[in-house]
Amino acid sequence: MAQWTSAVGAAQLARLLTSQQDRPAGPGTRRPPAYRALADGIRLLVLEGRVPVAARLPAERELALSLSVSRTTVAAAYEALRGEGFLESRRGAGSWTAVPAGNPLPARGLEPLPPEALGSIIDLGCAALPAPEPWLTRAVRGALEELPPYAHTHGDYPAGLPALRAMIADRYTARGIPTMPEQIMVTTGAMGAIDAICHLFAGRGERIAVESPSYANILQLMRETGARLVPVAMAAGLTGWDMDRWRQVLREAAPRLAYVVADFHNPTGALADEDQRRQLVEAARSAGTVLVADETMTELWLDDDVRMPRPVCGFDPAGSTVITVGSASKAFWAGMRIGWVRAAPDVVRSLVAARAYADLGTPVLEQLAVNWLFGTGGWEQAVEIRRAQARDNRDALVAAVRRELPGWEFEVPQGGLTLWVRAGGLSGSRLAEAGERVGVRVPSGPRFGVDGAFEGYVRLPFTVGGAVAEEAAARLGAAARLVESGGAGGGETPRTFVA
Repeated sequence: MAQWTSAVGAAQLARLLTSQQDRPAGPGTRRPPAYRALADGIRLLVLEGRVPVAARLPAERELALSLSVSRTTVAAAYEALRGEGFLESRRGAGSWTAVPAGNPLPARGLEPLPPEALGSIIDLGCAALPAPEPWLTRAVRGALEELPPYAHTHGDYPAGLPALRAMIADRYTARGIPTMPEQIMVTTGAMGAIDAICHLFAGRGERIAVESPSYANILQLMRETGARLVPVAMAAGLTGWDMDRWRQVLREAAPRLAYVVADFHNPTGALADEDQRRQLVEAARSAGTVLVADETMTELWLDDDVRMPRPVCGFDPAGSTVITVGSASKAFWAGMRIGWVRAAPDVVRSLVAARAYADLGTPVLEQLAVNWLFGTGGWEQAVEIRRAQARDNRDALVAAVRRELPGWEFEVPQGGLTLWVRAGGLSGSRLAEAGERVGVRVPSGPRFGVDGAFEGYVRLPFTVGGAVAEEAAARLGAAARLVESGGAGGGETPRTFVA
């Protein structure tokens, strides 16, 4: 019985491997033998989650032809991977990827580091900050006071608590976007919202246009629904979208959905201006594409001179083109898993009907907590705390990285939670692996792209400040030196840090 659960074709694997080589090697890098370089490349793809565990690899002859190397080179690479525990084989069944005993399964998204490991490794993988106290405690206490009447009901509210739906609708109306409660569905975080939208609009094989780069977890969610991702490059710097490219993709690919983060884009931090928003909505409407606007970062402006443009849905008064997704998880706390969808009433009804076969509804107590924050002014005060934390962390991290890694390039965003960094010609995948060895966890650029793009980048979130930011930058410097010396990507398995 074969032990593999998926397969990677020779052409696909060759393309992924080639993407690791599109940046120049650092000075003094030792060139490994061809078989060793191939084994290291496949191992990195497994550790990154870009090739799944238990994926059947192509036959030696097929891969050799795709890579234009000898079959002997591929055979030696496979043998090295078997010896290290990253490959298993069986006669008649082929070879499939694995991870050595004791090694954690690679993350295909950006899941938080387990709490027990936080004492020994600096986590720059998850763009989330601690709760803005005392507002979390106050919100939970307020929710408990409001809970008794709901405890006498069945507790299932597929569209969300009526009070919270009305509150969210009123907040859109206050922003100049008239909204009824019937246009709101409360979800289990923004991920739950986008998952529901993808299942409703984009069945297996449907095209979804996405910014390139884009948020890694959303890209993986879309892949797992069976969607075909169509990347659209961002404009240079932090200037938002390249509208010529968007118009071309929408016209030629006619995607069913398009997913965008207009406000402090994750990972680049870009802020799309009003004219770009207007043009994108018009282009999506002309193409018959449903535009999903992720507003999870919209309240996280960090500089006083930022003037926020109108929401994307403000350019779709009929509500026929734009679906907006919001969340409490970025602006307030990641542990508050409350998100919402704003859409036309018929779309909301369809999403609610489909929810009977998913999660049924969102926890009542957390909805009451968010409703309390919105209704008392606590939300605004908590978000102000969040902005101050993120601003201080951003400034500390920027200063530390500039000091420790002067060759790394980035622009400082005016909001959001992330810094998108070109890593001085080094491989982001190898930096991520070396970082695990020296005690800093950082996601590499390819997690945020499609088919191996952005190998020369890493994403750094504003989650640490002060001395911890300085130590994180120092460890990144150590990781960079390890990569430059050829010490990363050798035959060793990265050690796992435990508390």
